[in-house]
Amino acid sequence: MLRKNKERRISLLRYWTTRYAITLAIGLLVLAMLSVVWIRHTTLENRLDVSEFLAAELASRIAGNQQEAAGGQETYLDDDMIEARDELMKMESPPSIFITDANGVILSASEQELYNRDSFPAVILKKDNDVQTFPSINNDNALVYLIKKPITVDDVTFGWVVMLQPEDEFADLNDEYRLLALLILGSGILGWAAIYILSRRLARPISAAAAAAKEIRNGNYGVSLMPSKAKEQEVYDLVTSFNDMAVRLEQLESIRAELLAGVTHELKTPVTSISGLLQAVKDDVVTGEDAKEFITISLNETERMQTMINDLLEFNTFAANALPVSTAPHELNALTRDIVHEWNLARNADSIPVHFHPGGHDLIVLTDPVRFRQIMMNLLNNAAHAIEGTGQMTVTVIDDGDGASIHVSDTGIGIPESEQTLIFERFYRGENKKYKVRGLGLGLPFSELLARAMDGDLELKETSPSGTTFTLKVKKVNVP
Repeated sequence: MLRKNKERRISLLRYWTTRYAITLAIGLLVLAMLSVVWIRHTTLENRLDVSEFLAAELASRIAGNQQEAAGGQETYLDDDMIEARDELMKMESPPSIFITDANGVILSASEQELYNRDSFPAVILKKDNDVQTFPSINNDNALVYLIKKPITVDDVTFGWVVMLQPEDEFADLNDEYRLLALLILGSGILGWAAIYILSRRLARPISAAAAAAKEIRNGNYGVSLMPSKAKEQEVYDLVTSFNDMAVRLEQLESIRAELLAGVTHELKTPVTSISGLLQAVKDDVVTGEDAKEFITISLNETERMQTMINDLLEFNTFAANALPVSTAPHELNALTRDIVHEWNLARNADSIPVHFHPGGHDLIVLTDPVRFRQIMMNLLNNAAHAIEGTGQMTVTVIDDGDGASIHVSDTGIGIPESEQTLIFERFYRGENKKYKVRGLGLGLPFSELLARAMDGDLELKETSPSGTTFTLKVKKVNVP
């Protein structure tokens, strides 16, 4: 654990930019090496081709002059030949040019640093290859390229044009290498800048979310992230979801505070009442029938407090999956009719009738009748509490095809819009109900857990100032 805490953490921006820079550098280095090999090869080939062309051109001019000359071999070095040689000399690294007779004897040479003999061996001139290499006379490790072209008149070879140039001058690629280095460096900087900008754009909302999460961890639930203008769907979802979570946590924290105050009040009130009543009996403040009435009231308060505690314990037990639910096939219309009849008998004095509308045919569903009764009784209790004065409640069974639904409707005051998303939260009690009905706010959350445990669901179907409808969905058994 200690080692884990000491592990170095780096920012997202630095993490991605450094790793991308390393990957980019390695990739560009490999690309540069391959490019150097390719440029060296292609440039050398191109320069050799150009040199061959110039040697052939020079040989052609000399052959043309030979045809017009009346004399012997001294005509090889006329003005045209000097002009052609000067064109070659204008090259950045001009080759050494030799003009020989048919036997290889050197008649003219631009310079003799690369070759200082009087003639070229016949075996070199007679080879089929116009481009050859041989070691330099000054440096055995360096190569010299030899390019030869015959001086031919009427298919008769009168001599040779020979060009010599060192390999390092042929392969002098400083300009090409500088251009390649510039391109590689520019690509690297551009690529790094792009990933830096993109990583920074991605890191900002994540950093903001992390900072806001620390505030929430410290108990400040009022934080929120600025609305994101990012085009990335994931970043937008992160910001909006975090804001929704923060609002939700703030609501739950408010509910938790109200729960603590509410539970304290709900339990303290009967305890105070019981204590006062029993103290009055003990001190003989009341006697006879009054004392018995005080004791009866104390017992009722005790029973009510015990009911709240049992609800709390039962909810926690079920939420921990420790309370079993046993489902079996039952006829939904008959099961619901019995519950409505029981309710009407028990609550006859309240003058709030419940009208039952069964389904058009028998509906066999999988349910636990005990848990089903708990859910229905809670929904009917809530419906009765929502009605102020006179009104009515309706229970309707509907066949949904794959399942069945029980709609519990009332003509009460409805649920405010601000409370509709919170009614299934544990311990939440609405403003209209908080001061009129005693309880812990576990009825609907517990009923929802029970419904889902039976492969069904409980949801708020609709609500308005003229009434509310809850829908209990159950799983239907298809009977052939």
